[in-house]
Amino acid sequence: MKKYVDLIEQTFYFPQKEFQVINDELHFHDVPLMDIIKKYGTPLKLTYLPKIGENIRYAKKLFADAFEKHKYEGSYTYCYCTKSSHFNFILEEALNNDIHIETSSSYDIPIVRKLHEKGKINKNTYIVCNGFKRPLYREYISGLLNDGFKNCIPVLDNLTELSHYEEHVNGEYHVGIRVAADEEPNFEFYTSRLGIRYGDINHLYKDQIKPSKKAKLKMLHFFINTGIKDTAYYWSELSRFIFKYCELKKDCPELDTIDIGGGFPIKTSLHFEYDYKYMIEQIVENIKWICGKNNVPVPNIFTEFGSFTVGESGAVLYSIMNEKLQNDKELWYMIDGSFITHLPDAWGLNQKYIMLPLNKWDNMYHKVNIGGLTCDSMDYYNSEAHTSEVFLPMLESNETDPLYIGFFHTGAYQESLGGYGGIQHCLIPAPKHVLIDKDKNGKVTTKLFADEQTSDSMLKTLGY
Repeated sequence: MKKYVDLIEQTFYFPQKEFQVINDELHFHDVPLMDIIKKYGTPLKLTYLPKIGENIRYAKKLFADAFEKHKYEGSYTYCYCTKSSHFNFILEEALNNDIHIETSSSYDIPIVRKLHEKGKINKNTYIVCNGFKRPLYREYISGLLNDGFKNCIPVLDNLTELSHYEEHVNGEYHVGIRVAADEEPNFEFYTSRLGIRYGDINHLYKDQIKPSKKAKLKMLHFFINTGIKDTAYYWSELSRFIFKYCELKKDCPELDTIDIGGGFPIKTSLHFEYDYKYMIEQIVENIKWICGKNNVPVPNIFTEFGSFTVGESGAVLYSIMNEKLQNDKELWYMIDGSFITHLPDAWGLNQKYIMLPLNKWDNMYHKVNIGGLTCDSMDYYNSEAHTSEVFLPMLESNETDPLYIGFFHTGAYQESLGGYGGIQHCLIPAPKHVLIDKDKNGKVTTKLFADEQTSDSMLKTLGY
């Protein structure tokens, strides 16, 4: 029987850029993970901060190269969509790379204020305000505009939203319009619930924005749930959107920007293949071609990458507490955490992540199911993106040290969906969270951001 390391090397091209095995132990971006576990224990969430800037710089370069190749005369602006992860260490690391931000709710705006107080953004930073806006959100947006945040752009999501800004914003301001794109053919609805349908966009401009003495339409916004993929559906929806931009541009000279949203996929399997360069070049080329056909200037391009910015910086590490053979063939490895609470996308959306052991790569391997700590029957992980099974090293009877495993590229959405700091299923606590960075000499540094959630904090939340 072969060793686990043989299985991985024969199944994938391995080692890979961010994963190497040295002396039977896994390294993540050259960080020896067993050293992290020895210092902090498990369960443990970690964020590798340098990956955030690396991905931002990569996307910027690809757009710059595509602009040069196709002689595209517009500009490119990289926004980070804050809902992917609101933590201050994420926002500050991202903003170190000369980016702008996109917000989704009223509670984002106090974060904007804090970042401004700390000098992380200034009043020229673009703040693209998306979402269906309750009164407090509209009030906060108006406050930013009245305080001189001239590049705060409320993206209109319904036909009545503009009236608030007309009443409460003192001077001139820019707005965007979110287009309600058609959903993918296999979705439950034909059209997105967010945004304004194509048939109403021209009326909104002519009846409300054009007559205004204060509002100027700057941006047309586009986003589809399935993300930026090389499919007939994506190219069809993008082309439809650009044709609408060209139509509106002819009646609205101040319109000069499109926002194509987020949707770059992240690596969730060692088999991952996605040609970022090709996709960006095709997007730029198609936009230029359609604008040329319609004799209008090309627009400036905004993107709002969230998962792409932060997803690949995250990991969750567990120890295998025990193994249980529940019948003749179903072997369970029980972790010291929960998928429902720590990785809710793995449970709620059947999302797959890169899962690898951190040690024992020279052990033989076998098929297992991985079980979480809650009493819910759905708290398990038993298949990978490339196969319907999970294989991990065997636990030898003479071994005293546990097997440790890691789920990688988990940095987007999991804390917010899991109710970070609140009450979670079976009162399973939020794990420790460690920040990993590298100094100017390339030396790995670690910092404990938050300890494991305490029972006292849960009792307080529960009213005890």
